[in-house]
Amino acid sequence: MIDINVFRNGADSVKDVLRRNHVQVIGQGEKTIVLAHGFGSNQKMWQYITPALEHAYRIVLFDYVGSGNADIDAYDSDRYGTLHGYAQDLLDVIDALELTQFDFVGHSISGMIGLLAALEKPECFHKIVMIGASSRYLNDDGYVGGFEESDIAELLEMMEMNFTGWASYMAPLVMDASQGAEPVQALEHSFASTNPRIAREFAEVTFFSDNRSHLPHMNVPTLLIQCAEDSIVPLQAAQYLQAHLPNAEMEMMHAKGHYPHISKPAETLKLIQAFLA
Repeated sequence: MIDINVFRNGADSVKDVLRRNHVQVIGQGEKTIVLAHGFGSNQKMWQYITPALEHAYRIVLFDYVGSGNADIDAYDSDRYGTLHGYAQDLLDVIDALELTQFDFVGHSISGMIGLLAALEKPECFHKIVMIGASSRYLNDDGYVGGFEESDIAELLEMMEMNFTGWASYMAPLVMDASQGAEPVQALEHSFASTNPRIAREFAEVTFFSDNRSHLPHMNVPTLLIQCAEDSIVPLQAAQYLQAHLPNAEMEMMHAKGHYPHISKPAETLKLIQAFLA
């Protein structure tokens, strides 16, 4: 039972956390699974896989501050100037719902956000699934992240100059367009509905983050799901993750793009369920 009068992690109360991050709990299962969305997205993007999980899990959905229906007034550039601010959102939700031994699925940058949270509270995490995760997006000496600094600078400039145009350009680039126009349009709408200033700051934090030094310290069993032809995360970056996480395995998908839980939900579900089982 949740005590709404408890003060935790800088939030005034459990109610404040649940409202701030627009936390939703669905499903009838005894086990708990937390689904964490990636950059430019929100909890609605899990709608293609949640129906198949509801019978086995209590599903926890939430939005990071600045995304979806989270409380935009709670956004603070200093707090969210690093991924640790987003990890604190996740930790606050864990504390508010008193979650223990839950399974975690994080898409894209939420893979690393989940890793940071698991380093703080490893006893709470049972298994972790990372979909399209990367510990660093920038190329480095001997490391392939997929982007040069000039690429990111151009991306951020586009977001500043023409945010709607950026959303229209980016959505078909990262989504498997062969699955039809609907998934691309849904993602474009998600991008465009985000506050432009916050989206740009989140993008900068995401693409300039470097979590490689944290990897050897994370021992929670982890599944890395890597899509074919992912324009955001090259195979070398996924292989680096697998090589440096002590307890990780990787599955390659037939699905293309960066959003397989939208473009190929059945294939994504099969891999998640097999690993968690």
